[in-house]
Amino acid sequence: MKKLISATLAASLALSLAACGSSASTDSVVASSEAASTESTAASSEAAESTAETSELAGTTLKVAASPTPHAEILNVAKEVLAEQGIDLEVVEFSDYVQPNLVTESGEVDANYFQHTPYLDSFNEENGTHLVSVGAVHYEPFGIYPGKSDDLANIADGATIAVPNDTTNEARALQLLAAQGLITVRDGAGLTATVNDITDNPHNLQIKEIEAAQLPRTVQDVDFAVINGNYAMEAGFSVGKDALATEDASSEAAQTYANVLVVKEGRENDPAIQALYAALTSDKGKDYINKALAENGYETLPSEGCYICIKPKYKTSRELTDVLKEKNILILCGKDGLTGWLRLTIAHKKYMETFMDILLEIDKA
Repeated sequence: MKKLISATLAASLALSLAACGSSASTDSVVASSEAASTESTAASSEAAESTAETSELAGTTLKVAASPTPHAEILNVAKEVLAEQGIDLEVVEFSDYVQPNLVTESGEVDANYFQHTPYLDSFNEENGTHLVSVGAVHYEPFGIYPGKSDDLANIADGATIAVPNDTTNEARALQLLAAQGLITVRDGAGLTATVNDITDNPHNLQIKEIEAAQLPRTVQDVDFAVINGNYAMEAGFSVGKDALATEDASSEAAQTYANVLVVKEGRENDPAIQALYAALTSDKGKDYINKALAENGYETLPSEGCYICIKPKYKTSRELTDVLKEKNILILCGKDGLTGWLRLTIAHKKYMETFMDILLEIDKA
């Protein structure tokens, strides 16, 4: 990292580098990066204080809302890890993308596990909820699946393609179609792209917007369907065997659309919640995802990452997140335990210097 950048940030942003993840293995989750620098003392102390001893958590019951596949399955593996600590995990399954967030907001459940950060941000904005990510766990690739047709290279004019109808997943589907050269999406549309942002449609494709959970049932009625990973798996589709095209596991999408553990704001540092996240990202959890679900394209995220603690002029993580999104940088983690500071997780160490440069640029604006 440039010494000049580090020094300047300390002065202009009251920035405190917590650390860059050191020798973490590539099969662990992004948001589990640990500090390796002496500058991380404050953040590390706070994390230590918020992590209770096993004996203190014994007898705790956690209730978590999740999609049946693969989230509930992964949680059941975490349940075994938590049981060793005396923590009981109750998994409540939902087949849609709305109720899990509503019951988390109301307090009927302690957390949920089914969504990625862009969907979470969109849901909060549209519904006035106050939900935050605890951290990323795994990535589910979107796939284009055959319906009445199975040849993307020779797609027919006027072919019908079904896509999810919620904002972030529709944008993701459109970007995948664009990556195959089937359409062109307006520059800058990003995670809010809709059919209105299609600037070129040489095959006059008919984009049919359908509720995400219903997409697998539509394949016999459309030429192709772009389906979320979990719903494809529930329907018996394999990303590796059945999808005609998928998002690249090493692409930006793998970081942007990582599935996260979510709680109501203020609970992200609860010792029991942190124990749950630790169980999800434990070796046992990662082994299950990497082995049992490998053929469907699921994988834990690499943890060659960094995090920083920052006290910027932005009062909330949402304000800073919005600014950074415009520059294609996604924050995977929310507030840190340090009052008034924000804990930001960077996907890879190689992005840290670029991130610093952007923060400087923002502060000068």
